[in-house]
Amino acid sequence: MFITGGLGFVGRHLTNFLLLQGHGVTATGSRNSPRKPGHANFRYIAADTTREGDWQQAAATADVLVNLAGRTIFKRWNEPYKQQIYESRILTTRHLVQAISADKPATLISISAVGYYGDRKDDILMETQPSGDDFLATLSRDWEAEALSAEKAGARVVITRFGIVLGSGGGALAKMVPAFKFFMGGPIGNGKHWVPWIHIGDVAAALLFLMESPNCDGPFNFSAPAPVRYREFANAVGRALGRPSFVKTPAFAVRLAMGELGNVLLGSQRAVPHRLLEAGYRFQFTDIDSALNNLLRPVT
Repeated sequence: MFITGGLGFVGRHLTNFLLLQGHGVTATGSRNSPRKPGHANFRYIAADTTREGDWQQAAATADVLVNLAGRTIFKRWNEPYKQQIYESRILTTRHLVQAISADKPATLISISAVGYYGDRKDDILMETQPSGDDFLATLSRDWEAEALSAEKAGARVVITRFGIVLGSGGGALAKMVPAFKFFMGGPIGNGKHWVPWIHIGDVAAALLFLMESPNCDGPFNFSAPAPVRYREFANAVGRALGRPSFVKTPAFAVRLAMGELGNVLLGSQRAVPHRLLEAGYRFQFTDIDSALNNLLRPVT
C-alpha cells in the first residue's frame, strides 16, 4: 500500500490498521522526522507531493494507492491559503496519477468530501446527486476529476467523499472537546443543519473493504447511515463528556470569527452511504451516541 498523507489524522489510523492486518505500508508526508510506527512493514518518505520527485517511483510499484494528502481546511481562509488548499490536493493527485503505469494497473482510492454537494439543506444526498458551486464544491469536483483521469492508465478509481471524521488525537473532536470541558459547548447557528459524521474505525475498515472489492469504483459517501442535525450532535458530545451543551454560538459570530469557512461550518449535507451499504459494508458505529461514547467516555 502507498499512502500520501499517511501520518496525518486519518492517515495514521489507516496506516496502523493496515499494518495490524498484515499489509506493508509506504507513507509520504511533509515532515522530515515525524513520529512513525515502529513496524518492520512500514516505510516513510518525506516529500512535497505537490512536486514531482523520487516518491513517485515508490508509488509506481504499489498495487493500491490511497490519496489522503491536503492542507487542512480548518483555518481561517484568505485567497493565498485557499490556493494552498486547492493546490495541495490537485497537484498531489495529478502527480500520483502520473506514477500509475498502464503496464501495472493499480487501484487508486482518492478522498474527496461531502462538501462536493454544497449547502443542500434537508436534501438526502446519495452519490448520484450533483455538485454544488461554492469553493469546496468546486475543489472537490476538480479533485475527483484529477483522480478519475487514472482510469486512462487502466486503474480502478474509487472516490471517497468524507463527512466529519470522529476520532481521537485530532480532527473535529479535538477542536470541539475543550469548549465542552469548560462548560462552553453547544450548537452553532440555529443547530438545524445536518452533520454527516463517521467514526475513524469505520473509515479505516471501509477503505480496506473497498481495496478488497474489485467491482467497486466511482464515488462513495463516507458517512454513517444516520446523519444528525448539529444540535443533536452537540448534545451527544455533551452526554459523552458529562457536560452541558447549551451555549449557542450565533451564525453571525461564526462567520465573523471564521470568515468564508464559517459558511461551510454552517452548511448542511444530509449525506448517506448508499453505495457502501449496497456493496455490503457493515458499519461498526451506526448512531452518534455509540460513536462518541467509544471515543470520549473514559475507560473504567
